[in-house]
Amino acid sequence: MISISTWIFLIIAAGFAGFVDAVAGGGGLIQLPALLIGLHEKPIPLILGTNKVPSILGTSSAAIKYFKNVKPDLKVTSFMMIPAFVGSISGARLAAEVPKNIFRPLILILLILVALYTFFRPHLGMEENLRFSKSRTRWVVAICGLVIGFYDGIFGPGTGTFLVFLLVGLIGYPFLKASATAKIVNIATNLGAIISFQFTGHIWWKIGLALAVANVAGAIVGSHLAIKGGSKLVRKFFLIVSVILIAKVGYDWLSN
Repeated sequence: MISISTWIFLIIAAGFAGFVDAVAGGGGLIQLPALLIGLHEKPIPLILGTNKVPSILGTSSAAIKYFKNVKPDLKVTSFMMIPAFVGSISGARLAAEVPKNIFRPLILILLILVALYTFFRPHLGMEENLRFSKSRTRWVVAICGLVIGFYDGIFGPGTGTFLVFLLVGLIGYPFLKASATAKIVNIATNLGAIISFQFTGHIWWKIGLALAVANVAGAIVGSHLAIKGGSKLVRKFFLIVSVILIAKVGYDWLSN
């Protein structure tokens, strides 16, 4: 039985997570730790699986909002989505078996490099500056999708941040278009993880669907704000989320 205070805590966290994730990714930074605190007596795989339910519904609502206003390249997006889906299923199947501390030092280094690279290049992601031909872009995003999908399934937090950065720094998208594309790809990674976790019975649907209402509300507000503020606003949120993610991953690594 979950107390009323825990319900309130989880709902607020889910709403804020949906808002942050819709703008620049990184909603898992808020929602997953909240679930780990609120459901601390439950198995970790159950918490990881339950976390994906509000995530996919919030991401889907943000993706619809973005799609109506930003018009991402659907061919490139589909080339990234399918490998991301496969990678996510594979990662989720290993989530309960692989110690998370294996990933934390590498993730921490990557996040620091991402934040520094973005900070010292203020014009990065302000305008579209594609770096590859159309055919090569599809191969590059397919490989990135597979890797990011696997990461999302096995670990999770920071997936949206890495997706946005790869699309901006590697492909040459502006931040707003990268965020819109990342939302659609995130649907695939979340769906793959949900299928895998459901197969092993590790989803608490009652909690997941309840938190999804708050996450969707936050995502609608966040995507509206991002579209209105454009790439400049998304870049600012991206840097803030990156710094918070660095602090979170660093703390988890040092405290274990």
